Amino acid sequence: MRIFSLCTFSTLLGTLVTVLVLEPSLILGNTALAQNQRPPIAAPAVGSAGDFSPSWYDREGLTPDEAVNVAVYERCNRSVVNISTVSIRTDRFFLTEVPEEGSGSGAILDQAGHVLTNFHVVQGAAQVNVTLYDEESYAAKLVGADPVNDIAVLKIDAPQDKLYPVVLGDSERLRVGMKVFALGNPFGLERTMSIGSVSSLNRTLEVQRNWVIKSIIQIDASINPGNSGGPLIDAHGRVIGMNTAIASRVAQSAGIGFAIPSNLISRVVPELIKYGRVIRGDIGITHVTVTDAGLRIARIAPGSPAELAGVRGPKVTRRGPISIIDRGAADIIVAVNGQPVKTAAEFLGIIESMKPKDIVRLGLLREGKPVLVDVTLADDSRLQEETSKF
Repeated sequence: MRIFSLCTFSTLLGTLVTVLVLEPSLILGNTALAQNQRPPIAAPAVGSAGDFSPSWYDREGLTPDEAVNVAVYERCNRSVVNISTVSIRTDRFFLTEVPEEGSGSGAILDQAGHVLTNFHVVQGAAQVNVTLYDEESYAAKLVGADPVNDIAVLKIDAPQDKLYPVVLGDSERLRVGMKVFALGNPFGLERTMSIGSVSSLNRTLEVQRNWVIKSIIQIDASINPGNSGGPLIDAHGRVIGMNTAIASRVAQSAGIGFAIPSNLISRVVPELIKYGRVIRGDIGITHVTVTDAGLRIARIAPGSPAELAGVRGPKVTRRGPISIIDRGAADIIVAVNGQPVKTAAEFLGIIESMKPKDIVRLGLLREGKPVLVDVTLADDSRLQEETSKF
């Protein structure tokens, strides 16, 4: 069936009273429903979306636009969870351990009990609890985390009939101006929905020092503390992102929010569930400094792929107990695989997208002369310790 825009639908409403507000297969999964037929409430894969035929929203006194909003909430709200955490902080003055509570949002991924959220929501937590739509709480364990992209997967042991998984959409199909819905638990107010639109696409967002997430979605839907980890949903009830940050000096909604795109989530989550982390290639260059000429290497891990390939870091000369470091002798990175790089984020972004055993060609300046060095990447396991806090 053809999907009508809301404007077109409003124009044709008087004559096409049998046209649905939205394509039923998009609102209710792959099950085609006859007009006025109410879907089974026990469909755990998509939840109970209700009857959204014209007679229904007319009977309820809703406009077509309101019917879309209600349809999205009715379908998705039971997929949203509240995440509460307890962390232990050491009071330096009294030398005592002080518990600190935090909260965020998440979304049910499947009926095995996997829950999607932001890494920063659960980072360093000693205890994590997940509360479902029916206010039942379950202890959660960390399955895997990707600090680089601020993504984490938890797991709870809850009955399958209480788990309503979200449906991941295609964030590549987003356009500026499309309507979006942000679901979450701002300020602990459970399963709240705010409505807005896509303000911009392909933003970059720094989540850790020198690490940025690309293709970030910018939205104007209101998100506040507690929304982190909650789903960003399109008008068809598909998750096209995960709310992760707000741009505000007072840590409250200022009309600018950011979400991690669903296509990135789709790539990362399977690895987190299978391996507990994202397996990336490691080059062994751990620190660089930005210069006018390029990225001067400040530190290379001993025995790393870069060192074995002959990449040069600072020259260290020992004179008795004193070490003299000549930083000017270090190679300067100007390109990776023929692509110029000027910042640490650009350099790390290319390396982060590659796998162990991939070969990286570094374009270097060595003593003022251009040099090409091929480096075979190893397995990057440096993030394992950071992601196993509880």
